[in-house]
Amino acid sequence: MRVAIIGQQAFGKAVLEAFIERRHDVAAVFVAPEKPGARPDPLKQAAGERGLPVHSFASYAAEEARATMRGLDVDLAIMAYVTQFIPAAFCALPKHGTIQFHPSLLPLHRGPSSINWAIIQGRTKTGLTIFRPNDGLDEGPVILQKEVAIGPDDTIGSVYFDKIFPAGVAALLEAADAVLAGTAREAVQDESRATYEGWVREAESHIDWAKHVDRIYDLVRGCNPAPGAWTRWEGKKLQIFDARKVIARRFAEVRGLKLGQVTRCGPESFAVHGQGGFIEVMRCRIEDGPKIKAAESGIRDGAILGG
Repeated sequence: MRVAIIGQQAFGKAVLEAFIERRHDVAAVFVAPEKPGARPDPLKQAAGERGLPVHSFASYAAEEARATMRGLDVDLAIMAYVTQFIPAAFCALPKHGTIQFHPSLLPLHRGPSSINWAIIQGRTKTGLTIFRPNDGLDEGPVILQKEVAIGPDDTIGSVYFDKIFPAGVAALLEAADAVLAGTAREAVQDESRATYEGWVREAESHIDWAKHVDRIYDLVRGCNPAPGAWTRWEGKKLQIFDARKVIARRFAEVRGLKLGQVTRCGPESFAVHGQGGFIEVMRCRIEDGPKIKAAESGIRDGAILGG
């Protein structure tokens, strides 16, 4: 199989290595344009170390991009973690077209922060989809899907790196083999079940201490390690990372406490009161500082978080 890899970062690198290990002929690698000051792209570095041609285009609608793909004469293009828009006309250029990875069970959670939202919304399962890209956003026919569980204390880090990442690499290999063998079955997505969410950024990751601790904890988990759920302490931005949920079993545990009030400060953590219980914080960040242990934050009993 002669393939082109389109992607970036660690996932793109892992996909490249997997196809090379299977002795597929990787004709070239396409990566996103580098931003000034950004860290080197692991996929680009890996391709360069192997002497593979590396291409980068601001727009895949440009004739230069299309001519490059046509000249490679590949059987299949593999989209592994792609954030640029790639038009269907470009995807159709390989002999057997293009397949794409998306980290959700499409048509659920279309969009760029699909793993975050599955956790934030309190789901107990998610997964990945290999599909045929079209000009819509994650709307093309599905070739295969793999389901993964979201545990009650899973974070975006554990769901992605421990579950979806390895399963996604294997699924792209499986789907590519099926397409080339002519055994792939493509199912149109059910639009009546479709959901779309945008990026989880500052507005979406803000903690509302008036919400139930179940919802607050889901937000913290769904933003750990990035972008970090946040609140304010003495006017400073406080991001919360490692944490756990503690449900109040008796009214006496919360009597006299305000929502967002810090309590139970100890050598390893501090707790924050929310509806129905507490968020026990073990690791946090203040403003642009490093991630630190909660006990090193200087936050004491009685402090009020919020705003």
